[in-house]
Amino acid sequence: MEEKTDIKSMTLGELTAELAVMGEKAFRAKQMYQWMHVKLAAGFEEMTNLSKSLREECGKKFSYTSLETVEIQESKLDGTKKFLFGLSDGNVVESVWMQYKHGNSVCISSQVGCRMGCRFCASTLDGLERNLRPSEMLDQIYSIQRLTGERVSNVVVMGTGEPMDNYDNLLKFIHILTDENGLNISQRNVTVSTCGIVPKMKQLAKEKLQITLALSLHATTDEKRRRLMPIANKYSIAELMSACKYYFSQTGRRITFEYSLVGGVNDTDEDAAELAALAGPLCCHVNLIPVNPIKERDFVQSESARIQAFKNKLEKNKINVTIRREMGRDIDGACGQLRRKHTDALRTLEETARA
Repeated sequence: MEEKTDIKSMTLGELTAELAVMGEKAFRAKQMYQWMHVKLAAGFEEMTNLSKSLREECGKKFSYTSLETVEIQESKLDGTKKFLFGLSDGNVVESVWMQYKHGNSVCISSQVGCRMGCRFCASTLDGLERNLRPSEMLDQIYSIQRLTGERVSNVVVMGTGEPMDNYDNLLKFIHILTDENGLNISQRNVTVSTCGIVPKMKQLAKEKLQITLALSLHATTDEKRRRLMPIANKYSIAELMSACKYYFSQTGRRITFEYSLVGGVNDTDEDAAELAALAGPLCCHVNLIPVNPIKERDFVQSESARIQAFKNKLEKNKINVTIRREMGRDIDGACGQLRRKHTDALRTLEETARA
């Protein structure tokens, strides 16, 4: 059976061309696009200003992504909400909604699982299942807007998955998300995280988007980084810094270095001095992240005094630095924890049923 075309992953131009083949005028495509990306319709049946025959024809011809809400956890500490969404193939992904003074931020996943193998991350423990389509990335945001009744103003692609490992879908997602005919979120309010796939960083630079690129650095020497992140076996820190310089030269956008502080591993004064030396020549911002411990690994969070001392050392070297505010710590806050808990529970049920 032929797979249906995913209508919510189409740009307005692609949708207009598809509907033209069906004999529909361009304004119909714009109406449908608005239903999907502005009014956030959960299906064709909600598109009430389109004829019933057109809606039925589209239902036969196209698939329509609308995520199922599997679980919602809400933090008693800060109101952060973590969502577990079900995909049409039975997989699940997680997203986080955070309230800040400057607006509501949503952190979304770009893959089901991850193959990057970073040692302190729960997302990667079971490997990569598959890439998410643009529509599945978009609908995490749309579902959260529908469920909370509040507008999302900032989007961070920093949940489960390595966005650069899903490059083409990521790029299309950004274009649809920031399209003036859709949700129209400013590119400057979109952050994409990468563990450092150098060729893709350079490819993204050539797009000259105004998004923020966040590099998961987490160590200041190749030896230490290789212990934490397998990707470091492929690309050296020198190559990463060169890619960061190139990204800034092409886009004029400041890079963010994400640096997870792991107690006794990468949080010494020497580490801070080395990080300052790396960051100094670049137009960048350092975001220090107190690591969120996961039960499958033996990493521990740096003590608060050590975190502050690390920050002070960077500031003395005139590095722009912040400590990430810990959000949702009481609700499986780290990437991949909620999804892993859910899949572990299903696995246990299946094993019990077979026994």
